[in-house]
Amino acid sequence: MQIDMPAAIAAMRQPDQVMRLDRLGSFHQTRLSFMRILLRRMKDEGWRVERRQFDIDARGTGTAVYTAHGPQRSYSLIAFANDLDPEKRSDRVIATEWDATFTLFDGIPAEDDITRLRANVPRQEAGRISQSELSLSRANRSVRLWDHVVAALAAGDQPDPGMIEDVGYLMRTTAVYGSGKFGAADREATSSRPEFQAPYQVEMLSVYLTRAFVMDLVEDMARQRAPATAVPLEAGLRRSFGIGNSTGLGMAPYLLNHPALLHSWIAARETALSRVRGLPVAQARHIDAFRQIVARAILHAEGWRSSHPIQIAKLADLRADLAQLSAHLQDADLTGACPWDRLWLWAVDALTLEGQEQLVSLLMEPYPELVDELADTMACDEDCHWRIAGDMTCARLRDVVQSIYGWALDIDWTAPSANARVWYVSEAKLEPRLGERYLEPIEPYEQPLSPGRDAARLIAALDCFDGDTVADFVLAHPEHRHIVRRVQIAARLPYAEIRGNTIGEGLLPIDMLRAKLSFFGACRFDPRSDRWVRITMFQNAPYPDELAGGDADDWTYPPLEAS
Repeated sequence: MQIDMPAAIAAMRQPDQVMRLDRLGSFHQTRLSFMRILLRRMKDEGWRVERRQFDIDARGTGTAVYTAHGPQRSYSLIAFANDLDPEKRSDRVIATEWDATFTLFDGIPAEDDITRLRANVPRQEAGRISQSELSLSRANRSVRLWDHVVAALAAGDQPDPGMIEDVGYLMRTTAVYGSGKFGAADREATSSRPEFQAPYQVEMLSVYLTRAFVMDLVEDMARQRAPATAVPLEAGLRRSFGIGNSTGLGMAPYLLNHPALLHSWIAARETALSRVRGLPVAQARHIDAFRQIVARAILHAEGWRSSHPIQIAKLADLRADLAQLSAHLQDADLTGACPWDRLWLWAVDALTLEGQEQLVSLLMEPYPELVDELADTMACDEDCHWRIAGDMTCARLRDVVQSIYGWALDIDWTAPSANARVWYVSEAKLEPRLGERYLEPIEPYEQPLSPGRDAARLIAALDCFDGDTVADFVLAHPEHRHIVRRVQIAARLPYAEIRGNTIGEGLLPIDMLRAKLSFFGACRFDPRSDRWVRITMFQNAPYPDELAGGDADDWTYPPLEAS
């Protein structure tokens, strides 16, 4: 397809602008989100999904196997469904039973594999899986909606669309573990496979197949309840169900612990934006596509609900911004020179962070030819970034710290408000937690998850050191090795470091959660506190049997009604 390529890539946004916590906490899904990368590949490569086994009784208890066949390999989701006592249903990490548990098997399982996994997967952390398994996950029903859907279908009726709109999913995952946890295969074992080179493709495939299983399960339970009258879900209603997810503090430190990978994600996103902004002209079809996607984003924002004050305010900003953008487009000249750059510069002054970051997503939509190839740049060999360059001079190190962490050097780190929080690891669940420094005796267990404070301490130590090289410095001050390493990574990878206090009293961990989840492709962010959030995944996406004949990429925003 012919496309106007940028005469020159527009200037990319600076890290000091992009990497602020409040902006990261306003990110939306894009064409580069991992769910969309997965479905594009499955569509392009003609993946086929078969239901190999579905032995589940009327109570919803049993085993199912769904196998996805790619060009070279097959992967099987093995599901163990459970008739869970309602009193045991909990989304908390301390739960020990769930409505369903899953593993993604590398290949097609034999009966011996299923028997082995049946003894371990339902136990989750208490069990063990092997190198033949790529992920481990679990999910709980949204009970009120689940019971309503089963009852309606059993009676020959369709469920209430309003109830579906309010919730958006029949099951929500409470954890999707991969990359070596509990005995599963390490990422190294699969990262060279084309289908898994982009980040989190194992986990996204697991959730996508889980969605297919959940929909089959609810319809099957309705049929077993009333074989003579039960009906399947209408196709449009069926697609409106996603998979819910409850995500808490365990995910928040990820962005701090993987600076090189974070850079890869943000750099791809910022490169995509700069490519679109750099286009000298916009063709009519791209202008029309953009206007349509803005109208669809307005519908999406109108249907997004939350009861949390923080998110209520963000939604108000987003809706007002989209209304302002829509009004601006009525008179804006998109046929002149550099139309997208002019639109972006207008938005920087006119819109809130919510609206600006939504516009980042919307500008990418008409230009798959400019954007989608960047998915190949989002993975990262983190090992190559971790070696300290000992020959760097201390003077150069000091300059780099001041350049990247200038915001942190202006903070009074002796103030209790600046040091209010402590990141530590829970002994019971080996998960990151956030405690109050001056209220709990947890400081001895603090994790190094405050780069800003550590950079300030590094500068203080450098000011008292009279050696020449970084090697000399870390030999004399090994307590600063970790922040020296971070500084050198951030010097090479500009989007590697968050510009914000991650232990201050004003920290909102949900900002970090939303940033990461937006790269997953999550929608309907619904914080339940400042420390955990519910989302919906794959909502309105085509099911496996619809991929071949449908659009694998145009499903995130609701369609416009035909005029």
